[in-house]
This record gives sequence, structure tokens and C-alpha cells, in this order.
Amino acid sequence: MKFFQLLTMPLLAALLVLSSCSGNETTTTEDTSTTTTTTDTMNTGTTATTGTATPTFDTTRMHLMLAIHRVKNFNTWKASYDAHDSMRLANNMRSYMIGRSIPDSDRVIVAVTTDSISKAKAFSRDARLKKAMQEGGVTGTPEFRFITLRNRNTAAPDANFRAISSFTVKDFEAWRTGFEQGRQERMDNGVVDRAYGHDPDNEKKVTVIVSITDTARANAYWNSDQLKQRRAAGGVTDQPKRIMYQVVQRYQ
Repeated sequence: MKFFQLLTMPLLAALLVLSSCSGNETTTTEDTSTTTTTTDTMNTGTTATTGTATPTFDTTRMHLMLAIHRVKNFNTWKASYDAHDSMRLANNMRSYMIGRSIPDSDRVIVAVTTDSISKAKAFSRDARLKKAMQEGGVTGTPEFRFITLRNRNTAAPDANFRAISSFTVKDFEAWRTGFEQGRQERMDNGVVDRAYGHDPDNEKKVTVIVSITDTARANAYWNSDQLKQRRAAGGVTDQPKRIMYQVVQRYQ
């Protein structure tokens, strides 16, 4: 596909072998009404990018709505998405990022910012949005997620190769303390924090977004006893679910 032709050769190599390597964490591959899981699949010998920008963080709260769905044709869908920007703006929504899942590039992740979670939830149920999605070639039932970001890395992006993980914790602030303490450890293992937050109505439902600068180290770290112990100490109560994706456009 044209999308994959845009990737650098090292990253392309990583994507081609995603389905052949396995780890212990699960990556969601749900579609419409059914949900399945597959093991994490990152190449153990590829570096996604070189160099890492020094993180600079903004703790101002920001609300996101994520829409995750499959499309028949990405270019057709993208043209339709851009054409409906006025509808989003009228509902207090602003485009933030578009990504394509790995290895399923027809699975699209759309992030928009909003000043009102209640308006965002109402918008997700709006018949006009459903019609616009159908016109753009969205297949199946879209998944909507609402996140209040509590920390964002405002430094220049390290890599377009990313992961979004969701899991439950016993106590958000206790988890947050341990997570902050582990930042350098993650960077040393090819994982750079981009943002984290929680469900607007439940701080125990956590979402973490990271960029991947070294796939080999990241894969090893995600499946290490070291990280399992850190999660246990932070009060993580379930197995994190992760979606790998490639950022194809940023709006903000």
C-alpha cells in the first residue's frame, strides 16, 4: 500500500515481521461485535529511529476523544474526514492526530480534542457523525474512547511509531508516582512517554501513549520481569492492552 511505501526501510522491516514475533502482553485486534487478542509482535532487531528529544512535560489537563475503526480505503476515508471538519468544529471538537494500526493499516485511530467530555460523548452518538462515517467507508462499529490527559510530552516527536496501552490500577496517584519514577528506565529501553491520563469518570482506568525509538529494546522491556515488578508495585490490576500504530498526520 502507499502507506507502507512512506516508511523507512528499517521500520518497514519491523512491520513485516510483526506477526511472527511474540510477547506476553496482549494487543487488541477487535472488529465490530467480536473481540480477539493476539500476542505483542515487535521485531527484536530493528531500531525505529535514532536520537531522543529531551522530554518536556505539560500537566495541564486536556480532553481527548479517540475513534478507532476500520475503513475500506484510507485515502477515500481521509478525504471525507477532512471534508467534515466544520461538523467537528461546530461540536467543539478539533482534530489532533490520525494514525494507522500496525500491522492492519486499514484500522484507523483518530484523536480529537474537546473542551467538553459531555459534548464529545453526545457527538459520538450523533446520527450525522454515523452518516459521515458511512460515507467515508467506515466498516463495522466504531469504538470511542474518552481520555483526560494528565501529562503530555511537548518536545518534538521522537518517532511516528507509537503504542497506546490501557489498563486498570488500584489508585491513580500511587500508580502515577511509580510511573514517573520509571521514565528514564523506559527511555533506556526505547520507550518514550508521550502522554498519559485516565477515563474522565474513572481515574482507575488508565491510558498511556508512548513512542518507540528502538523496537528490540522495547519488545524485551515490555516482556521483562523488571517491568512486571514495576507494574505490580504500581497497583496495575490487569494485563495492559496495546494498539501499535503509525502516526500519519498531526494537526496540533
